[in-house]
Amino acid sequence: MTIETERLLLREYTMDDFDALYEIMSDAETMEHYPAPFDKARTRGWIEWNLENYAQYGFGLWAVVLKETGEFIGDCGVTIQNIDGEKLPEIGYHIHKKYWRRGYAKEAAQAVRDWAFRNTEYDAIYSYMKYTNVASYSTAMANGMKKVKEYPDPKNTISYAFAITREEWELLGTGDGVIGSF
Repeated sequence: MTIETERLLLREYTMDDFDALYEIMSDAETMEHYPAPFDKARTRGWIEWNLENYAQYGFGLWAVVLKETGEFIGDCGVTIQNIDGEKLPEIGYHIHKKYWRRGYAKEAAQAVRDWAFRNTEYDAIYSYMKYTNVASYSTAMANGMKKVKEYPDPKNTISYAFAITREEWELLGTGDGVIGSF
């Protein structure tokens, strides 16, 4: 499975992505809104969890790669998450900090949103984050999502949930920025 945008390729993880992912997930600044940066075991587990998601659901977080250079710069995709007690499809993203503020998270998240509505039956897609994660909820809003919930969360103190419905997505016009997916 590959999703292609103007500047990015999103593809399934392999264990060969470990070193590049570990550089991102072990960084304290990048993981500021998580309980702690990831160690090597947790990073390996992250890839394994996504490989399991591909087998179980047909989706998960995908590696985000620059088309021009082939460099791994992060991940973005759909996972099933517990959002205030409900198991819901959620778009998540992590981009290497040296590529922040260039629109890569937005570009990847929009492509994933479009893929999810084209390839699943979900009536809504969510993104959730710790209330202090301004960059993450800014990306969610740029992805056409609106804040639908604020709730206490033992992991995040308070979490925000953003969502876009299939009907709202259809009103946006589908496929903006997506060159192709297969």
